Amino acid sequence: MRGIAHALLALLLVVSAASKAADAEFPAVVPGYSIELPRDEGSHPQFRTEWWYLTGWLESESGEPLGFQLTFFRNRPGVDEDNPSRFVARQVLFAHAAVSEQRRGTLLRSEKSARAGFGLAESAEGSLAVKIDDWSLRKEGERYVAVATTSDFTLELECVATQPPLLNGKNGVSQKSPQSQFASYYYSLPQLQTSGRIVIGGREHRVRGVAWFDHEWSSGMFDEHARGWDWIGLNLDDGGALMVQRIRDDAGKQYWGGATLREPGRADRTYLPDDIAWSPLRRWRSPRTGVSYPVEWQITVGERTITLRPLLDDQENDARASTGTLYWEGAVRAFDERGRAIGRGYLELTGYGERLRL
Repeated sequence: MRGIAHALLALLLVVSAASKAADAEFPAVVPGYSIELPRDEGSHPQFRTEWWYLTGWLESESGEPLGFQLTFFRNRPGVDEDNPSRFVARQVLFAHAAVSEQRRGTLLRSEKSARAGFGLAESAEGSLAVKIDDWSLRKEGERYVAVATTSDFTLELECVATQPPLLNGKNGVSQKSPQSQFASYYYSLPQLQTSGRIVIGGREHRVRGVAWFDHEWSSGMFDEHARGWDWIGLNLDDGGALMVQRIRDDAGKQYWGGATLREPGRADRTYLPDDIAWSPLRRWRSPRTGVSYPVEWQITVGERTITLRPLLDDQENDARASTGTLYWEGAVRAFDERGRAIGRGYLELTGYGERLRL
């Protein structure tokens, strides 16, 4: 019943926003903005949509691999904003947490949603501090601290940056369409040294590994042709990093895309849609939703060709009770043309069931 209530709340917010948000003014993403940290690690509440993504590969003391995700989403419905009541949903927050455990062969996941306010849910401006109840992602000195407790698992992790931000697109302006007004401000923090603990079913794992942090905000992300996207963030074993994304149309074809590559000793490079190609190698069908996802890929970026293979196939995240989305997000390994392991990261696949709507 609680899940149904959350779904109805989300539906009511969408319907209300569709009828009234036209009266709200949302700022545009424009070239020339300079992303600065820590200022831009915080919330940008005037924009319609924003998210903070933390994903990574960890190992327990016994060497067991574990993948994790903790994501916070912020949405400005733009409805009834002149109302002085503290109960008006001026900002709505959602959160997803997940653990991929190879031994179980399936994704452990949970989600939360709440309107901002009353000290229960908030996203601070000027510094990273976002929370819903006892879930939080915040910056403490030089550390990024992630905490989430669910009925199936607990995450308590600390991450330390080892590199400067990776600015995606043109100096952090990431275009999502041939029409330039559909874009986001977008930066990543790759190669985050991570440690802490994960508790699964009462069993505690002391863990260490490498994580990837994404922060993105926009008022108009996708145009009418976009059905969904494919995205990969890879921490490469040589200390480099690679982000590749593409937007798909209703026919499943690449409609737009781009990539950012960091190689040790070289300036970061960006790639245009014609420089990248995604080729599915194997699909997996969810026994719960019936949706078929391409979980193995060959990706070409410039002159590089990379093969992606999942830690486990079942990493589907059914978040229709909060954000209204159904997607596959999971830990993957990366291999070069000779089959040598070159890195690990997270793959996200959206719009393979219903069209993705933000």
